[in-house]
Amino acid sequence: MASKLGIIAGGGAFPGLAIAACRSQGRPFHVLALTGHADPQVIGDAPADWIRLGEAGSGLKHLRAAGVTELVMIGPVRRPSLKELAPDWWTAKFFAKVGLKALGDDGLLRAVAREMEDEGFTIIGIDQVLADCLAPEGLFGRHFPDDLAQSDIIRGWEVAKGIGALDVGQSVIVQQGIVLGVEGVEGTDRLIRRCAELRREGPGPILVKVRKPGQDRRLDLPTIGLATMHEAIATGLRGIVVEAGGTLVLDRQQLTEEADMNGLFVLGRKD
Repeated sequence: MASKLGIIAGGGAFPGLAIAACRSQGRPFHVLALTGHADPQVIGDAPADWIRLGEAGSGLKHLRAAGVTELVMIGPVRRPSLKELAPDWWTAKFFAKVGLKALGDDGLLRAVAREMEDEGFTIIGIDQVLADCLAPEGLFGRHFPDDLAQSDIIRGWEVAKGIGALDVGQSVIVQQGIVLGVEGVEGTDRLIRRCAELRREGPGPILVKVRKPGQDRRLDLPTIGLATMHEAIATGLRGIVVEAGGTLVLDRQQLTEEADMNGLFVLGRKD
């Protein structure tokens, strides 16, 4: 029998997909859901404990009591201030240990993964649980980028990899060679909204979303879904480009259908 999987659940629909995958595979699992981030409706009746982000010590006790040996971290988590965190003893020791390494999202996640491994757990990537959600290479639908779009894609890819190397974000929006915005703490959907008022006349902007260079693929893979597509349609984007094999795509068929109906291209591109 497969080892028992612990699902550390943030927001969005992906924790529910991981739960469904475990059930369909007959794999034992237990959810550690993050209060204020995970959706109770998504977690449903799955075996679960709920903790605040600052209660990592309690979380470890719950996971051990449930017999978990492998862990997957999935779903967006809004990064709290230290005041909001109200850390327990284990969490306070963790932040004292990692210090400035915790400033960037990728650095923080790497530090968390190392600590979990030191505690005896094995960290696996969500793509090992949901392999069919990885973006394929090539066009998703019937629309394709023209020469101007191809030029913007190259520019966006270069900039996105650059900000990723600095552990800033994963996404950039480019229009006619001009970088309208790069992703910070707000996330991709708010980035799209923010750039709506900055767009120029003529062919619309393009969203490029990639993995950070050297990013541990077990942690925080780039993700798009219907919410991203709806923002793209509402703000007049002409296309979305994601890193093939390195981006999770939720509801791919419906996302592609909506892109086709609204004249957007969606492209999976290799580095």
